[in-house]
Amino acid sequence: MSSAVKLTIAQELRPDELPSDEHVIAAAREVLEATKGWKKGNAYEKKTVQTYSRQKGPGDGAPWHCRVSEHPPAEATFDEFWSKLGHSHAEHEKEYIEVVKKATLVKKVSATQEIWTMYYEFPSFGVSSRVFTILVVTHYDESSSPREGLSVSIPVDLSSDPELAKLEEKGVKGRYVSVGSIKELPNGNTEWRMATSSSPGGRIPTFIVESTMPRTISADVPQFLRWLQTIKPANGPLPTL
Repeated sequence: MSSAVKLTIAQELRPDELPSDEHVIAAAREVLEATKGWKKGNAYEKKTVQTYSRQKGPGDGAPWHCRVSEHPPAEATFDEFWSKLGHSHAEHEKEYIEVVKKATLVKKVSATQEIWTMYYEFPSFGVSSRVFTILVVTHYDESSSPREGLSVSIPVDLSSDPELAKLEEKGVKGRYVSVGSIKELPNGNTEWRMATSSSPGGRIPTFIVESTMPRTISADVPQFLRWLQTIKPANGPLPTL
């Protein structure tokens, strides 16, 4: 186990050298706290999703972007958010993010750590398919008040383990790291905060990727909420945790 973690796409994890939950969550909290001081950007989705950004720093492989949105219980409760973003996170992304076509579980490391390979297709942009292989770490403390759940994705390189590598999708290899937070607010609403740094790989110009990131990550919010409505029972909310 590694004793320290830097959340970055500059260096991928190896499946035999995965960090502990403690160190991943500590690094995730540092990123989330730092987002509060990042440069404020545009608001999207009828001004309901605010974006922020930070330039590439030492040890980073790319700049960082963040989005923050607040949701009343009538839209989605904390339990409903966490039931889909804190459990089978990668698999659920396939359901509400259109360009994610496959999500394959490579290895269940523990109750809170899983390695997934994600296959993206971008037919409307005319670019090759992309593959992102990640370690997903989730954390939820029932005793915390206000309640908060964290989901962290870190890029993984499977080349050192041929058996696991066989499960990886084929395509241009990209990398992303992300930190997601679902948090109860004093007013009864739920805050969804997500920070990410990424590179799609291949020859897509960096300026195109970076200029479109705020709008791209903001669109995930209404897409998730629309999908959530389609799976809610007709007579009430989703089951609580």
